Amino acid sequence: MSWRPTYRSSKFRNVYGKVANREHCFDGIPITKNVHDNHFCAVNAKFLAIVTESAGGGSFIVIPVSQAGRIDPHHPKVCGHQGNVLDIKWNPFFENIIASCSEDSSVRVWEIPEGGLRRNMTEAMMELYGHSRRVGLIEWHPTSSGILFSAGYDYKILIWNLEIGEPVKMIDCHSDVIVCMSFNTDGSLLATSCKDKKLRVIEPRSGRVLQHASCKNHRVNRVVFLGNMKRLLTTGVSRWNTRQIALWDQEDLSMPMVEEEIDGLSGLLFPFYDADTHMLYLAGKGDGNIRYYEITTEKPCLQYLMEFRSPAPQKGLGVMPKHGLDVTACEVFRFYKLVTLKGLIEPISMIVPRRSETYQEDIYPMTAGTEPALSANDWLSGINRDPVLMSLKKGYQKPNQLVFKAPVKEKKGVVVNGIDLLENVPPRTENELLRMFFRQQEELRKLKEELNTKDVKIRQLELELNNLRNVSPVGNNV
Repeated sequence: MSWRPTYRSSKFRNVYGKVANREHCFDGIPITKNVHDNHFCAVNAKFLAIVTESAGGGSFIVIPVSQAGRIDPHHPKVCGHQGNVLDIKWNPFFENIIASCSEDSSVRVWEIPEGGLRRNMTEAMMELYGHSRRVGLIEWHPTSSGILFSAGYDYKILIWNLEIGEPVKMIDCHSDVIVCMSFNTDGSLLATSCKDKKLRVIEPRSGRVLQHASCKNHRVNRVVFLGNMKRLLTTGVSRWNTRQIALWDQEDLSMPMVEEEIDGLSGLLFPFYDADTHMLYLAGKGDGNIRYYEITTEKPCLQYLMEFRSPAPQKGLGVMPKHGLDVTACEVFRFYKLVTLKGLIEPISMIVPRRSETYQEDIYPMTAGTEPALSANDWLSGINRDPVLMSLKKGYQKPNQLVFKAPVKEKKGVVVNGIDLLENVPPRTENELLRMFFRQQEELRKLKEELNTKDVKIRQLELELNNLRNVSPVGNNV
């Protein structure tokens, strides 16, 4: 009996990828050569941010999305970190606010001026210190305006309340480096994958692990929540070292529901899920292709659709939010592909072919908008709320009237027996030792300048005092 593939009707079966013309690409960008497994790219409806190669500290470049073409080699950068920048993420509700994390063990929040940078930015809106090792991953909460998650190489996840600028919770249940974090729709659950090859579902406010999986047949690398379907999808490696994806029930991680082998390549597979169209995109690091599937609640749960092919390998991919897509062209997803060898950022649009030029409501349902559903304190108090939805027909033109305000506070330390633990973390590598040495040299230089300034002021005050003493006897004689 011959094998026949099973086809079913789908409005997304003929989705195709379209690469932007050269004049709409971003050229001449010194993309970082760091081998850390992140995308090094973040994009929203206003700006495109890319981590760049730099000497002495870390930096990233921010370019308005509308200003495509060849980028000036001296274009201003955000360059306040002392170590390499490992991850950047735009705030989903404030399009001028971006967070970054670095090897210098800090998380920083920056406010990009309207129209983009005009000079190098070195002063962050907020500097967050709490990790004892470098910070490799950050994620914004999907419904709350002031909650940021950071995962460090100290095996801890910190929850930051940006309304006060301090960590309010530490999740300490991992035995190795956290490599991926993903939220469900309302942000009440957090899924993590770790270098110990375990998958965990965590209640973030309490830090309690609700479910965990350690499957020998599927070593987990990346994880993503599948919207409101109460399912998780992971990418990883099988026992035969082939790339693999697996579908899980979030309430029972004892065994995966579905496992499917992809190929025998070695590059890390990044999953991207579109909750509006229920489409899953798989892009391998170092690959030139992007596979896409449709996910349903009925068997077969994973339906392969098609594959976008390109000869240039991708280092990472940024994803445009829904409200930044071109609905007139029936665009349902847009990637920004990093091609390191060419210094090129290449937009790739996933398009549903339609003859009609009117708004296609069936492929653009109500989607998560740019208005937060909760404040930071509301979420921390235990309230869960779904995202505030918007229509792409009119809603994407509505400006956000909210203003992001950073708290005014002095930098605090954790002092034990007279030693600040955040400032005196023992270095474990030669690079960390050098960074600490240069940072201390810079602090000494600033202290010397401050002492010299105060010495000058003291001398001036002494001279004024002597002048007053000399003037007073003359006044008495008169």
